[in-house]
Amino acid sequence: MIDMNRRLHSALMFALPLFGLLVFWELCIRIFHVDARVFPSIEAVFTAGLESVKDGSIFQHVAASLGRVAVGTLLAILVSVPLGVAMGLNPIVSEFLSPLFRFFSVLAGIAWIPIATLWFGYGFGAITFVIFNAVFFVVTYNTLLGVSSIPMPLRHAAASLGANGWTLLTQVILPGALPNIVTGIRTGLGFAWRGLIAAEMIATNVGLGYMLFLARDFYKTEVIVFGMIVIGIIWLVIDRLVLAPLERATIERWGLVRRA
Repeated sequence: MIDMNRRLHSALMFALPLFGLLVFWELCIRIFHVDARVFPSIEAVFTAGLESVKDGSIFQHVAASLGRVAVGTLLAILVSVPLGVAMGLNPIVSEFLSPLFRFFSVLAGIAWIPIATLWFGYGFGAITFVIFNAVFFVVTYNTLLGVSSIPMPLRHAAASLGANGWTLLTQVILPGALPNIVTGIRTGLGFAWRGLIAAEMIATNVGLGYMLFLARDFYKTEVIVFGMIVIGIIWLVIDRLVLAPLERATIERWGLVRRA
């Protein structure tokens, strides 16, 4: 019962600022008589959303965007985690690659859009490449931090108990680095989502970013705002219902902390 009350209170405190924003939005529209081409009313946005649901266009855009994020993120994780582990275990590899990572980390994400379109053309390949770059450097760096944070006495103790290279990797190194890896994935997905929207405005003809860009050409501010709301809701759902619980569970399992 106490746990249920705590969850309800947390949900209420989370929703309260959003509700306040809606009230402020409606008051501004009514008091200042804002032109719909400048910023739409809540009713206009709701109507635009209802129309996109009826014609099915919103589902096409959402599915395309989520598919690109999933593929780009998965590819980045498959490459970045082994590389981060290698950097964490081998000082020579770390010293050699660290300058490159410092250089390219500031270029990750949307800075790659122009050259990505030249390499892969307009479409799935270019956008996936942008997402890959947005996630890759963050996850690699967090994996490196996770591996480096594992105490050497713990590794030596496992080795003295007979753990070979593979057992040490799977039973000590990866579990010990997993909290940092999950945190890196959570952070990287946030960057990936931003890069996705920017790339879809330029490099495709379907997706939430494209929906915003197309609506701008026809001065459909209600569609733009609706698209922004959909983007925010999708990220909140992914972050609060998937990533945050996964990160919390991982830290409680392998991060040497207990559930409060």
